[in-house]
Amino acid sequence: MTLYALWFLDKMEGSVRYLRQSDFSGDAQLMQGLEPDGSQVLQEALQRAVARGSLLKAELPGEGQESYYFLNSPRGRAAADAFTRGAWRPTGEARQAIALDLERPNIYRLYEENIGALTPIIADELKEAEQTYPTDWIEDAMRIAVENNVRRWRYIQGILRSWQEEGRDDQNRGNTEKDRQRYLKSWHLDESG
Repeated sequence: MTLYALWFLDKMEGSVRYLRQSDFSGDAQLMQGLEPDGSQVLQEALQRAVARGSLLKAELPGEGQESYYFLNSPRGRAAADAFTRGAWRPTGEARQAIALDLERPNIYRLYEENIGALTPIIADELKEAEQTYPTDWIEDAMRIAVENNVRRWRYIQGILRSWQEEGRDDQNRGNTEKDRQRYLKSWHLDESG
């Protein structure tokens, strides 16, 4: 909940930033992730965040059970204090709806944004790779290619083949230089013969 609150508050505008109980419960993606008993899990998670001290909880006296949450920071503490003293009240203006966006870019868009123009041949190879390798492998291989400034599909294919044949050791990602050298060697052999 604390990470969600940080993300949500960062998206907001204005000098006083807060979340209402309904901001949490109104996000369908968040609530779906808290199933099977989303409301109960939400309440418990918010209570733990308040008990831990990462969030501050305030309520308006005499106004239903709507709870307001502030980040436990100097600005958040000042806003929560002003709120509980009655020196500040929410305006009642409609707030911009903010929701989790879990859509990941597809590999075609990822390729165009990071590697280069998408040709029909490359599109076919991406489609084949998508059927052969997990999507996160393809994304990670493209990231490695960009980090090494080797923006070629063959290099990415080499990384993917290597992971498939030798296994993917996520803790040993320092082998990118070895992968780059292997690519350059195979590319040089293709050019010469």
